[in-house]
Amino acid sequence: MHPKHQIEFVKLQVLNQSQPYYNAYRQLIVSADAAFNHTTHALADFAVPGYYIDPVLHQKNSRGLQSDAFDAYACALAYHISDGQSKYANQSIRFLTAWADLNTKYSDFDGSLVMVYSGTAMVMAGELLLNYNGWSHASKKKYLEWVQTVYLKASNEIRLRKNNWADWGRLGSILSAHLLENSTEIAENIRLVKSDLFHKIAPDGHMPEETARGTNGIWYTYFSLAPITATCWVAYQSTGENLFTNYKQGNSSIKQALDYLYYYNLHPNEWSWFVNPNKGSPTSWPGNLLEVMSSLYGDNRYSDYVKSSRPLIYRTHHFAWTFPTLMTVQFGSYQ
Repeated sequence: MHPKHQIEFVKLQVLNQSQPYYNAYRQLIVSADAAFNHTTHALADFAVPGYYIDPVLHQKNSRGLQSDAFDAYACALAYHISDGQSKYANQSIRFLTAWADLNTKYSDFDGSLVMVYSGTAMVMAGELLLNYNGWSHASKKKYLEWVQTVYLKASNEIRLRKNNWADWGRLGSILSAHLLENSTEIAENIRLVKSDLFHKIAPDGHMPEETARGTNGIWYTYFSLAPITATCWVAYQSTGENLFTNYKQGNSSIKQALDYLYYYNLHPNEWSWFVNPNKGSPTSWPGNLLEVMSSLYGDNRYSDYVKSSRPLIYRTHHFAWTFPTLMTVQFGSYQ
C-alpha cells in the first residue's frame, strides 16, 4: 500500500515543512502518540452479529478491532515518516501481537466482513514493519500465521460475493498476498476485479449493487469504490498493471464511477434511486476517497471539494484510504 518511493517523497515534504503534508504529518503523530495510552481489544473469537440483528454487540466487537487496527497502522506509518523512531514501531507491534497471540477465528453473520474491512490496517501495518529489526522472529512468525490462517481466510471467503463484500475481500486478499509474497494470489485478485468490474459499474457510472441500498445508496457506492481503488493501487504497485486508466468498457470505468459519486454526493436531490439519500462530506467520506483520487487523476474538482478540510484522516470503521492527504498517490515516480 505504501511503496518506498511514496514514503521517501512524503518524508522529504515533511522535512521541508511543505503543506499540506506537514500539517498532515503532525496530525498523524497526534494519533500515533495517543495509541500509547490505549489498551488492546483482541478476542479469541471475533464474533460479530449482523448490524440489523444485534447492533449493540455488532458495534462493541467491531470497535475493538477497529481501534487496534487504526492504532497499529498509525504507529507503523509514524515510524517510517518520523525517520525511524522505534517507539512507534514497538507500539504498532503491541497491537499486532495482541491479535496474533489470541485471535484464532471469526464468526457470526458479519464476522468475516468486519474482520476484512477493519483488518486491512493490521496487514498494512505489518507490511510497513516487516523489516524492522526490533520485531522478534517468533512474534513476527506468529503474526504472519494469523494473517494466513485467519485474516486471509476471511478475505478469500467473501471475495466472490457480488457487492461490496467482494470488493473488501479482494483488497484484504491482495494485501495479504503481497505481504506473504504470493504472486499467484496477487494475479488472482486482479483477475477477479477485472472479471466483474463492468457488472459493478454501469455505463453511466452508477453501481447497481450499491445504488439499490435505499437511503444509503451514495454511502454504499463510496463503500464499494474505496476498496476497489485501493486494490487497484496495490495491483499497480505489485505488477505495474494500471486498472485506473487502462481498463474500460465503453464509457464504463473506475473514473466514471468516481465522477458519478462526486456529482450525486453534491446533488443528492437528483439521485434517482431513493428520495433524500444520505450524503457524505469533504471531512469524512467521500472526502477521503476524492482527496486521494484527485492527485491520481489530476482532477481539480475533487481537490477543490476537499481543499478546505485538509488535512484529512479517515479513522471510522474501515481502512482503505485512511491518511489520504499525507500519503498522496500518483502514477510513475514521485517528484
